[in-house]
Amino acid sequence: MNTTAKEALIKVPAVTLGFWVIKIAATTLGETGGDALSMSLKLGYLLSTVIFAVIFAAAVFAQIRARQFHPVLYWITIIATTTVGTTLADFADRSLGIGYAGGTSLLLLLLLGSLLLWYRTLGSIAVETVSTPKSEIFYWVTIMFSQTLGTALGDWTADSAGLGYLGSAALFGGLLALIALVYWKTAFSRPLLFWGAFILTRPLGAVVGDFLDKPHENGGLDLSRFTASAILLVFIVGCIAILPQRAAQKSH
Repeated sequence: MNTTAKEALIKVPAVTLGFWVIKIAATTLGETGGDALSMSLKLGYLLSTVIFAVIFAAAVFAQIRARQFHPVLYWITIIATTTVGTTLADFADRSLGIGYAGGTSLLLLLLLGSLLLWYRTLGSIAVETVSTPKSEIFYWVTIMFSQTLGTALGDWTADSAGLGYLGSAALFGGLLALIALVYWKTAFSRPLLFWGAFILTRPLGAVVGDFLDKPHENGGLDLSRFTASAILLVFIVGCIAILPQRAAQKSH
């Protein structure tokens, strides 16, 4: 297989400013959308998790079967990971009773284990090496763990730690700014910085989503979860249409 054909197999986007804008919006949608199904429609965390897990599995299957990068398919898969992450984290934290701290610790171990196994198996966790079905599976499993971790972490800081939604958003936004500074000012590992930022965008989206739809007495704006989800979806679709979307380049 020639170089051009190999590069065509990379079906994840290049990491640009537009990527991060859409990612944060998608994680916020995951929070409002997940809560809409489990809470507003009263399906519960377990059934909602099963529904979103089926959608996630189907989206990943389609993503792996695709022969080139499709922005819409990619972001549908990302949204699927973040909705299943929302309901799965809520199920673990609340229904299983392990609490935010327990859920965060467990999911952090799973995430780190996924990254370590990926690195030990394929030798790199860089986005630019995601060009085979095996690396894609590692990529999507790692993302699913990171999205679930982010939900638990966001709830922990906002509720248990007492920072509230805006305080938590400021915390995670500040950490993302610090990662950006390290990226621009140092030669620190780009893959580690990417995954650090990727993980932190999820709790940021989680607390922003909660801020939008939680009641006034809990510090939220009390918007309808369906309305907030619809607005976020329209914003994401607009960003995909307007912002440049291209596949990452093969790492040599």
